[in-house]
Amino acid sequence: MTDNIKRQLEFLESRKHREYRRNLTETELGEILPQLYNKDISYMKRATLALKLFLEYETPVILEDTKIHGLRTIIDFPEIYAPGEMDEIKKEHYVHEKGKVTNVVWDIENVLAEGLEGRRTRLMNGKKKDGEFVECVMETIDFTEAFWDRYAKALAEAGREEEGKNLSRIIRYGAKTMVEAFQLFRMLHFTLWGTSCYHNTVGRFDRWAYPYYVADKNKGIKDEEALEVIEDFFLSFNRDSDLYYSLAWGDNGQSLVLGGILPDGTNGVNELTYLALTASKELRQIDPKINLRVDKNTPAELFEAGTELTKIGLGFPQYSNDDVVIPCLEYWGYKKEDARNYAIAACWEFIIPKISLDIPNIGGTPIAGIVNDVIRNKLKACKNTEDLFEYVKEAIYNKTREMTENVRNLYMEPSPYVSMLMADCLENGADMTEGMVYNNYGFHGTGLSCAADQIAAIDSLMFKQKLFDAERLLNGLESNFEKDAELKYMLRNQGDKMGRDESANEIGNRLLNVFADSLEGIKNERGGIFRAGTGSAMYYVWHSENLGATADGREAFDYFPANFSPSLFLTKSGPISVLIGFSPESLLRASNGGPMTFELHDMVFKNEDSVKKVANLVRAYILNGGHQLQINAVNREKMIKAQTEPEKHHDLIVRVWGWSGHFVELDRCYQNQIIKRVEFDV
Repeated sequence: MTDNIKRQLEFLESRKHREYRRNLTETELGEILPQLYNKDISYMKRATLALKLFLEYETPVILEDTKIHGLRTIIDFPEIYAPGEMDEIKKEHYVHEKGKVTNVVWDIENVLAEGLEGRRTRLMNGKKKDGEFVECVMETIDFTEAFWDRYAKALAEAGREEEGKNLSRIIRYGAKTMVEAFQLFRMLHFTLWGTSCYHNTVGRFDRWAYPYYVADKNKGIKDEEALEVIEDFFLSFNRDSDLYYSLAWGDNGQSLVLGGILPDGTNGVNELTYLALTASKELRQIDPKINLRVDKNTPAELFEAGTELTKIGLGFPQYSNDDVVIPCLEYWGYKKEDARNYAIAACWEFIIPKISLDIPNIGGTPIAGIVNDVIRNKLKACKNTEDLFEYVKEAIYNKTREMTENVRNLYMEPSPYVSMLMADCLENGADMTEGMVYNNYGFHGTGLSCAADQIAAIDSLMFKQKLFDAERLLNGLESNFEKDAELKYMLRNQGDKMGRDESANEIGNRLLNVFADSLEGIKNERGGIFRAGTGSAMYYVWHSENLGATADGREAFDYFPANFSPSLFLTKSGPISVLIGFSPESLLRASNGGPMTFELHDMVFKNEDSVKKVANLVRAYILNGGHQLQINAVNREKMIKAQTEPEKHHDLIVRVWGWSGHFVELDRCYQNQIIKRVEFDV
């Protein structure tokens, strides 16, 4: 790490950059709100105006050491909807989250190469020469360039006139070097956040940045110099990340993909893959969040390089298996070259860059809750496990049918700026909210191991061993086991468990296939399909905190494991057994995203050969057909201390669900769930 990067890192960790932040004054809000709430103009024009005003009220800040400029100063900016307007929209429409375009990867390669004037040319050569969308995009290009000209002027005033000239040039005409490409990306990324489009991903970094790396290498740049430029770029993601709040601090979607098969079928791993991993290791920051695409042919050294990040406690890289994900995407109807080009959304959902408006997290199907309801209402009518499973199947179908109907008549806020960055929108003269090449929706399947373990416990203990009858089980569930501790013990410790027992693994596989079957053939109103997945996102808290006791021995309101993970009270199982249990063949049709989330005690890495061992464990999961994996190196005692002395543990990073965050900044419910997770040794 160079002295320059060390100074930037110290400045970032001192939080001194936050001193530039400010809230809008009452006077400023009095100027802004009447313009945004003007009911005489469309929402598309309001969205354009909101971005224009945001940039006008922003103040350029030049930090001394960085080459990658752009620091946000305004803490919060108002929405375009007057009080009551969104309520009226919701009366007629389904509104996903905040109704924004989000979780997209824009056309990074082309935009960086041609700049905003290149985008203007595409628009003017397109099918439409006028109209509201064309007008809004033209205005957006004008005021975006004007804003970054203000940054150029600030650079000149700071004695860095040549940098300022370059900044004004590249925003208009594109980049030629790595520094220019990263600066242009930062400018466009900064502006993207200004649109209120949250969860802005970074795409396939070692693909889109590689031409600039090669050009610089041809001019004599050394890898040590390239690494410094990459680290400068990576630090820029962390200067504003505290403002990009979705459901928790750190959940900001700045997700970067490395490696993987390219659209032409060749392998995309290159020198930048390793340089990016090195940069992340040296900086130890939560952003950008690294996702590593791998397959059966990935060499051991790449797994080991990834494991070095796990070792220092970043909670990433997250691994995605091309051998499973690409066939699943093709099964769902994505073209081969598009499936091969997949990137990662905010957490772990698979999306296609530049041509898709998939909503991969449109809802969570409460699999564990469905099974619990069936057990409570139908168990007495069941003679065997197959009878129970048929009721579960019917209930899952009913629930997903209900959910697919509930997300119809979707409202999405128009987004001329994001559309300007995507493929085809300019040529077609249409906002991306009117539809892209892919418009699919994804449902998370939450609490899958809890669901499987409930059925497995009844199968193994009640129907096979006859250790209790339905009446006793139902009474235990109703009373939260208060009068039957023996029953709770049996269910928790003697019942079959997914990740340990073959019968429970097969039940989990069947449940996942049923979930996929229940969505098969259903089209959404935008012509897309519904994708089944194994993620949980925040639902592992939401779907559990109001759920009573379950037949796996879980007490009422206890949390589920995150994502595709074993029970929080799994015993007598090792990491290999867990990885085998969580790599079922059903993933080939249920890979919307949702990793096997695996906790290793950080003492594992005290051994000399620990990196190789953990890397081999990851590779074993990939070879066994697992689709996605994330590993936390955690220490329960350290996390408990951090709850009582947060001021001493600001640097403690953990994997939450699909993102990493600072432990002390998390809500207590997420802290407690992470503390309860099962830790393994290797």
